[in-house]
Amino acid sequence: MTAPMTQVAPVSAAPFAFEEIGLPADGDTTRFVWAHGWGQSRRALAPLAEGLSGQGTHLLLDFPGFGESPPPPDAWDTGDYADATAELLASRPPAAKTIWVGHSFGCRVGLQIAARHPQSVSGLFLIAGAGLPRQRNLGERVRLGARVRTFKALKRAAPVLGLDEEKLRQHFGSKDYANAGEMRGVLAKVVSEDLSDVARQITCPAHLVYGENDTETPPEIGERLSRLIPRAELTILPRHDHYTVLTTGKHQVLKRLRDFVGTIA
Repeated sequence: MTAPMTQVAPVSAAPFAFEEIGLPADGDTTRFVWAHGWGQSRRALAPLAEGLSGQGTHLLLDFPGFGESPPPPDAWDTGDYADATAELLASRPPAAKTIWVGHSFGCRVGLQIAARHPQSVSGLFLIAGAGLPRQRNLGERVRLGARVRTFKALKRAAPVLGLDEEKLRQHFGSKDYANAGEMRGVLAKVVSEDLSDVARQITCPAHLVYGENDTETPPEIGERLSRLIPRAELTILPRHDHYTVLTTGKHQVLKRLRDFVGTIA
């Protein structure tokens, strides 16, 4: 097994930091590409990758703007991330098949790369995948609307009342927005995307895994996404949420990933 080491790929759009573990890459091995969620890094998926280290080559990515990778040159959308990642994969040694394993934001990029660069991936394994608008009930829509109206009113009155507009944004915005810093332009683009049409274009097999108790990307997103992707299957793990699927749910996820890889020719 090769020793893990941070490498930097000279992708033309923006450099990628990544780590490669597992078996040496050659044309007969399976390559797993591990794509982390928003605000995370490759470390979030390392325990899962290590669980399969004897079954292929594992490429753990730090997307530009996360982990050890510098931010992209401007406000990228997920299509930009997919194009840059496809360039990175094309620069690596060939593999018998390439399995994209994404979590949350990494699933958005996975959908895009499978649609835009189908030669880059043989299958998608998406964990707590984002990419479709949330379906909110009436109460949630009312609360969200009231919060937005309050923010807009206070923003207009900020100069008169002496309020700090940035602090208002942090208070009324999401935790991701408050922590995004120079990546806020990217975040604004990403969260507004509806990848329904992208999902319909995907031709490779896909397996979707969601936690029953996930409130960030609820299982209903997986149900809709599985109907949009032509060759998709869906698993909902009882008693797991957006993050425990990666930790206490690790063994269940790995079992399904192994089974999925076995179905890919």
